[in-house]
Amino acid sequence: MKKGAKRALRPAQSQKRQPGRQSVMRPQPRSTRASHRGSGKLAGRVALITGGDSGIGRAVAVAFAREGADVAVSYLEEHDDAAETRRLVRKERRRCLLLPGDVGNEAHCNGLVQAVLAEWGRLDVLVNNAAEQHPQERPEDVSAEQVLATFRTNVFAMFQLTRAALPHLRKGGAIVNTASVTAYRGSPKLLDYSSTKGAIVAYTRSLALALAERGIRVNAVAPGPIWTPLIPATFEPAKVASFGSDTPLKRAGEPAEVASCFVFLASEDASYLTGQVLHPNGGEIING
Repeated sequence: MKKGAKRALRPAQSQKRQPGRQSVMRPQPRSTRASHRGSGKLAGRVALITGGDSGIGRAVAVAFAREGADVAVSYLEEHDDAAETRRLVRKERRRCLLLPGDVGNEAHCNGLVQAVLAEWGRLDVLVNNAAEQHPQERPEDVSAEQVLATFRTNVFAMFQLTRAALPHLRKGGAIVNTASVTAYRGSPKLLDYSSTKGAIVAYTRSLALALAERGIRVNAVAPGPIWTPLIPATFEPAKVASFGSDTPLKRAGEPAEVASCFVFLASEDASYLTGQVLHPNGGEIING
């Protein structure tokens, strides 16, 4: 097979709307790793994770719980997926608060933080992970309405939720944002999505500088192709079947393979890292 060639890795499939549902994906994304032995890296901490019902967000929630954190999961309206995330977190003997609603709404973002404070009285880690994407064949097909909707979910929500959280994050707190490999290499059919991810990288670096004196670290993770509900909810079945096969590792990553990056950045293991981006992307060199 030629370098970069694509091959089928899974059944062709699609979902008709975003956000996608993890419960109907085949095969199921892996949310946990048997090799992950929790060691209390986040013991006693409280984390708020957006888009935590499925995909990378679910894997991060479970990994945080395995490291001793209680977790608040923000999601839009995928109640069944969110209930499964809660089950997995509780299996780790940690508490999980489910918070449905649209993070693009500023009042809802304020309410998320207040709900966490009402439940636990503290907030230590914020994970800005929720996102949407809408491919278009031509740049002319990207409407102003689509650009606004994508930025509203992917970028505006980060500003809103971070602003709400900052008065309650203490010295030693952490913010971890989800960027994307598309921020570095671009994506011809995802112009608005890749633009939001570039903005997130700049936001992460700038916010890290702004919060350094407060002792709050800000970092990001820029995944490559990861098998999450966003994929069948975005692309045509044939592309879904071969998704990730053109990476150096010849496959898409699993959410559980990304979650360890978030654990590291949220924990004291990364105490000298701020304004940085980790790149779990299957071997693509993006020099970012």
